[in-house]
Amino acid sequence: MLMKRRMALLLVVVMMAAFAVGGCSNNTANPPAGDQSVKEQFKGKIIGIDPGAGLMQATDKAVEQYGLDYEVVEGSDATMAAALKQAIDNKEWVIVTGWTPHWKFARWDLKFLEDPKKVYGEAETINTIVRKGLKADMPEVYEVCDAFKWDGKQIGSAMALAEDLGDDKAAARKWVQENQELVNSWLPEGYDASQTTTNFDKGQVELLYVEWACARAETHVMADVLQNIMGYQVEMTPVGAGAMYEGLAAGEGDAIFTAWLPITHGDYMAAVKDKVEDLGPSFEDARIGLVVPSYVTINSIEELMK
Repeated sequence: MLMKRRMALLLVVVMMAAFAVGGCSNNTANPPAGDQSVKEQFKGKIIGIDPGAGLMQATDKAVEQYGLDYEVVEGSDATMAAALKQAIDNKEWVIVTGWTPHWKFARWDLKFLEDPKKVYGEAETINTIVRKGLKADMPEVYEVCDAFKWDGKQIGSAMALAEDLGDDKAAARKWVQENQELVNSWLPEGYDASQTTTNFDKGQVELLYVEWACARAETHVMADVLQNIMGYQVEMTPVGAGAMYEGLAAGEGDAIFTAWLPITHGDYMAAVKDKVEDLGPSFEDARIGLVVPSYVTINSIEELMK
């Protein structure tokens, strides 16, 4: 009889423990993703960059126009990328302010959320702009600048390499070595991307650029081509966007490879258009917006409040 009572008491204890565990799991603060709203899966946050950036201003406008009850977290390019990496490593949902070209698109499978209200504007191009008279003064330099074109995968790999190595010049040299067929399509007749020189006696070329990752990649790759393959002495000067256009117009630089047109740098270009020459796009479909990993199941900013 005593044994039966002990067994019955043990059964009650086990059932109570199971009920307690089940009760806790049913009231968890972190339900499975399938039970969460879109906002909950994103933790109600948009991971941003520097507070003064035009991309952040556009994001504040998007929050207002789309009626998003989200916190826009200020940070930097580095903190944004770190948050993106952590979420992807854990297969979590994350939304960041983003732009292309950027090395993150070469490293991870990402997508822009559709922007039906066009808050972030239309796609742009990145153009090569040279000073007036370059064609007459340095025809070979003009020719390679005019031929310079690449796609998102190519520029993304150059940016990712620079990020990994932490050295823009070394990354450019390595990228050129690994992409000789493309580089040969830019070079004037008589040059070969596999052949380098140590005689930099063909004159000096001044390149101006802004301190953006894409601009550094573009400028350092072209500097490597002009110097190590073609034999020009190249000087690279980082400046503000306005000073970049003004310097080129004044003849203080020979070329820039990072003109975002027609919107981002439109005002700067309009002020100097008669004093410089636009050689056209080196990169198509440059854009800004909200970016998520491709495994996220929504496709539009309008879906963020579901």
